[in-house]
Amino acid sequence: MESQNDSQLSNEEKHFLDLAFNYAQEALDNQEVPVGCIFVYNNQIIASGRNTVNETRNATRHAEINCIDDTFKYSKDNQLNFHEVIRKICVYVTVEPCIMCAAALFEHKVCKVVFGCKNDRFGGSTVFDVGAVMKPVTIVKGGYRGEDAMGLLKEFYKGTNPNAPVSKVKLKDLK
Repeated sequence: MESQNDSQLSNEEKHFLDLAFNYAQEALDNQEVPVGCIFVYNNQIIASGRNTVNETRNATRHAEINCIDDTFKYSKDNQLNFHEVIRKICVYVTVEPCIMCAAALFEHKVCKVVFGCKNDRFGGSTVFDVGAVMKPVTIVKGGYRGEDAMGLLKEFYKGTNPNAPVSKVKLKDLK
C-alpha cells in the first residue's frame, strides 16, 4: 500500500473521507473501535458504516465488511451484478484497513482505498503487506487527517473495552 499526504488527494476524496469520520465518531460514541467507512459508486454513497464488533459480538463486523454486505444488498435491490459494482467502488475509511479487510477489499478488486491513519496494530500493509501476497489492482492512498483518526483511536483505547472478553493469558508463577 502506498501512503500519500493530503495534498495528493482531490477535494472529492477529502470530502468523502471527511464524511467517514462521522461514522468513526459514532463508533466511538457506541464503545466500538472508532473506524468509519463509506463506499462510493458512480459518485454516490451506496454504503456507509462503522465497526459493530462489540454490538454484534462478532469479531468480523468491521466497517469495511459491513459496507461490503451493504454493497451486496444494494446490488441485489437494484438488480445489478455485485462483482461489477464492487470493482467500481471507491472506499473511504478513517484507518488503514486491517489484514482481514485489506484482503477482502483486494479480493473484490475495489477500485480505490483512501484512508486516514496507518494501523500499527493490525494494518494490511503496516503489519503484514497483504498487497505483496495478493498483487491487487486497487489504488491505495493514505495519510489524510491521520492525526484526527489516531486521536479517535487513542480516545477509545484510553479506557478499557467493556465488551472485550476476559483475557485467557496465564501468568507465570513468580517464585
